[in-house]
Amino acid sequence: MLASDAWNTACRLTDRTNCAESEGPDFDFASPPILVALPNGRRALVAGQKSGMVHAVDPDRQGAILWQVRVGKGGINGGVQWGSAADQANVYVALSDIARITIPNSQATEPDPSTGGGMFALRLTDGQRVWYKAPPSCGDRKRCSPAQSAAVSAIPGVVFSGSIDRHLRGYSTASGNIVWDFDTVRDYETINGVPAKGGSMNVGGPAIGGGAIFVNSGYVQNGIPGNVLLAFSVDGK
Repeated sequence: MLASDAWNTACRLTDRTNCAESEGPDFDFASPPILVALPNGRRALVAGQKSGMVHAVDPDRQGAILWQVRVGKGGINGGVQWGSAADQANVYVALSDIARITIPNSQATEPDPSTGGGMFALRLTDGQRVWYKAPPSCGDRKRCSPAQSAAVSAIPGVVFSGSIDRHLRGYSTASGNIVWDFDTVRDYETINGVPAKGGSMNVGGPAIGGGAIFVNSGYVQNGIPGNVLLAFSVDGK
């Protein structure tokens, strides 16, 4: 979608022999596209980009653009990071837009607790916003960011999104209201006896099947470390 969008972290630190001549803003696609059926019988390929744009193109007409919508500022860790979800009506997009700030009297940085996050529902037919839910505040929590970088997962009526702020939340697909919220930062007694702690959620989204939700909690880069795989069910069993 963008010319000269070449960027490689290692190229800033090592030999540039195999690096691009220019460093782009790193606005590429880090998440997989979603192939959906539209009410008019045609198809659309919907993809979120790290630039903060969500695109729908026609796979049967050489990628002709159907619509484009901006949901965030974008950047290296910004925009749509790891994946969206869709049902028959909408695509559900979580916004990353992670930002970092310098710790006073130090060269180290930490997540900016005031930037990033939010959940969008966009209509598949034309990209119009159905609803938007702003991210809950970090408050005074340490190493907290409201950014929602992890891939989202949907079931009928609910879409789930994990956040750098350590929470896994379920949003109503009809209204965007948060219908379930679990803070994963705590100590856990695991089934294999290994001490475990929860943390930030990033990259992979919840896996759903057999009446249960499975999700990793803990991500040290840009967030809170942890080492636990959690399983949730409707009845707690």
